[in-house]
Amino acid sequence: MSLTIAEAAEQTGLTTHTLRYYERDGLMLREIDRSATGHRRYNDRDLDWIGLITCLRGTGMPVSDVRRYAALVREGDGSELARLELLRDHRLHVLAQLAEVQNHLGAIDRKIGIYTDLLENAQQAS
Repeated sequence: MSLTIAEAAEQTGLTTHTLRYYERDGLMLREIDRSATGHRRYNDRDLDWIGLITCLRGTGMPVSDVRRYAALVREGDGSELARLELLRDHRLHVLAQLAEVQNHLGAIDRKIGIYTDLLENAQQAS
């Protein structure tokens, strides 16, 4: 499979600008293939990697850490421990964020309960 940048953008849900940025900023695993006319051509491996970048960024990993992770993957064998440590550190960060969001959700649920009770009591009184 070979997709144009527009097709890759549509499939990944990203903009063409974002895909160019990922390439320019060293976030991709390899240089994106080009057609004879110089247009970018994305393959399944590229799309899988973009999916991982999207996941890492979506969970708050800084671009600098994504860039570092990509560089470690490009290094190949021998960088597994560093990759594992980076992902474990990020996992701890995501778990902390998740706990914070769960606490905020609890506060929202308590407020919803207060207003629900208030409105139900007002309805019963009328």
